[in-house]
Amino acid sequence: MAKIFGINTKISGKVGQLLYRQTKKGTVVSELPTKPAIPRRSANQMDQRTQWANLSAIYKQFGNMLRHGFEDVPDHMSSFNAFLQANLGVVKVFITKSVRLNGGAILAPYQITRGSLPSIGMGLNAGNLLVSTIKLGACTIDANTTIGDFSQAILSYNDSFQEGDQLTFFHGIQSIDVVTSIPRAAIKGYKVIINTADETKLWDVVDPIGFSTVDTCLGTASRIVDGAAAWVHSREDANGGLRVSTQFFYVENAALASYQSHAAFSAAVNSYGGINMEPVYLKPELSMNTL
Repeated sequence: MAKIFGINTKISGKVGQLLYRQTKKGTVVSELPTKPAIPRRSANQMDQRTQWANLSAIYKQFGNMLRHGFEDVPDHMSSFNAFLQANLGVVKVFITKSVRLNGGAILAPYQITRGSLPSIGMGLNAGNLLVSTIKLGACTIDANTTIGDFSQAILSYNDSFQEGDQLTFFHGIQSIDVVTSIPRAAIKGYKVIINTADETKLWDVVDPIGFSTVDTCLGTASRIVDGAAAWVHSREDANGGLRVSTQFFYVENAALASYQSHAAFSAAVNSYGGINMEPVYLKPELSMNTL
């Protein structure tokens, strides 16, 4: 506290972090006490916010590929919000603010589509290749297989498919940045339209990674390691809307577990300012005796 002279002698009240008071002895200025910073968000709020960071980062990697991935979304809801709604609190993955700002993301077994078409099942075979429930019969896909050949096999052995349907394979790749050690995810999509008259070579349109014959079914050309995968069946209906199968990412990702732990949650929470742990009490202005 100090007594001041000059142009500031007529000031009273708070100015920034200073308090001016007029006394008989002149203007006295003192510094306001600094209040300890209290985090604004509760544990529940931070739980959702830290999940949101990875969900938004993964959704961004899809680009526009999931724009119609969820059927019957209300007009006021975006496909991104539908994606959040399907996964928030279901598969919890926590990344720090620094990881998010540097473009980091962790592949997780998120739901990527929701719709009325039958889901495509997936599982590992004895060789750890991912195999779908889409039957191919005697069709063995190679460099000479046309879209027409592939389409005929799909229609012959799978009642849920129709001419003109689309089959998409999503392939996610997890990596670690060699400079920053930030986990990075990249997602690619490969699609083919079921058309028995199309003479285009299948592998000229899609990658063998998701379009190979495994145990007489559609499967992956190699094992999914540090990545994610899913096939999605979609169809345009008579009204111009899109119907899809409900699918979840199959994930093999060594980095995932370390971003689902309590330590990961704490690190993510602290990077956003921490949790407000202050108890909340009722503080009525009047007691019962004064009523």
